[in-house]
Amino acid sequence: MVDLSNYDPNSVSNPENNIFGLPTSEENSRLVILPVPWEVTVSNTAGTARAPEAIFKASLQVDLFDSEMPDAWKQGFFLRHPDKKILMKSDYLRKEAELYIDYISRGEDVQANHFMTKTLKEVNEGSLYLNNWIYEQTRALLDKGKLVGLLGGDHSTPLGFLKAIAEKHGSFGIIQIDAHCDLRDTYEGFVYSHASIMYNVLKEIPELERLIQVGIRDYSQSEWEYIRSSNYRVITYFDKDIRRRMFEGQSWGQVVDDIVEKLPQKVYISFDIDGLDRKLCPFTGTPVPGGYELEQVFHIFHKVLSSGRQIIGFDLSEVGLGGDTDWDANVGARALFKLCNLLVTSNTAKD
Repeated sequence: MVDLSNYDPNSVSNPENNIFGLPTSEENSRLVILPVPWEVTVSNTAGTARAPEAIFKASLQVDLFDSEMPDAWKQGFFLRHPDKKILMKSDYLRKEAELYIDYISRGEDVQANHFMTKTLKEVNEGSLYLNNWIYEQTRALLDKGKLVGLLGGDHSTPLGFLKAIAEKHGSFGIIQIDAHCDLRDTYEGFVYSHASIMYNVLKEIPELERLIQVGIRDYSQSEWEYIRSSNYRVITYFDKDIRRRMFEGQSWGQVVDDIVEKLPQKVYISFDIDGLDRKLCPFTGTPVPGGYELEQVFHIFHKVLSSGRQIIGFDLSEVGLGGDTDWDANVGARALFKLCNLLVTSNTAKD
């Protein structure tokens, strides 16, 4: 474990150091963050593949003091460099996918076009390759006793990590902060679309006991029917229903207590940043009106921690790029810091 006892958290962050300016290495850090520069199947605005680099830069301005978990950072956080081969593969397949999406949006028949058929096959094979790569990377880290977080990229990225989590921990639950259900079956022909991540997780990971979705405000009829027929394996707290409860006099705290009560003992956090109010993430790929303040989401996480449940991993995805201030990366860096603190704190007494 890294010795940060002599590190001054009030000093100016050294950009030659690692995430949040910490002088850490992968070997001596308790928590390793795997960046995944991937956005092949995004259906609106691109840019999230390069979010890990922007979040790293913004992280140098994050104060290391968290009054609820003041010493968590001393266990060491380390962000790997984004894999250039994965980024190049994403860039290539993204261009192909854009042509394909434009083609099908015009009502054209994919099977009648050899090039489009080939493109669809390549994208699906590329996504499968990514899933396997992430599984191998995260499984190796978990086998070394590391805590692991994943930093996207789009929301399709955590499937391989969740398979590794399931192998290590057995039965677990997911709390998903998101504007979308992500329960679509093979969206736009892409088997591993960002819009299908939770459908695929539920289909391919039997160890997933329950999925709790919070903040959903954009979904299809098929997703609605999937939830209704899931026998409570999926419980969705739609944004409109939460707001109606609060309009009728319930507090955010009461709603959160209800959410947390339904989670199993082991909990994985999947945080799509478009679950927040768009003023906090204006360049996220698929924004939807509504959403939450960052502190409201942090309160959910705090209640999971204080309930005695074990947080076993997290992903943060869909942080966009744009504008002159890198505001999205600033918010993303602060969300990442909180997630890191929560993960190490939750596991400190359980090692």
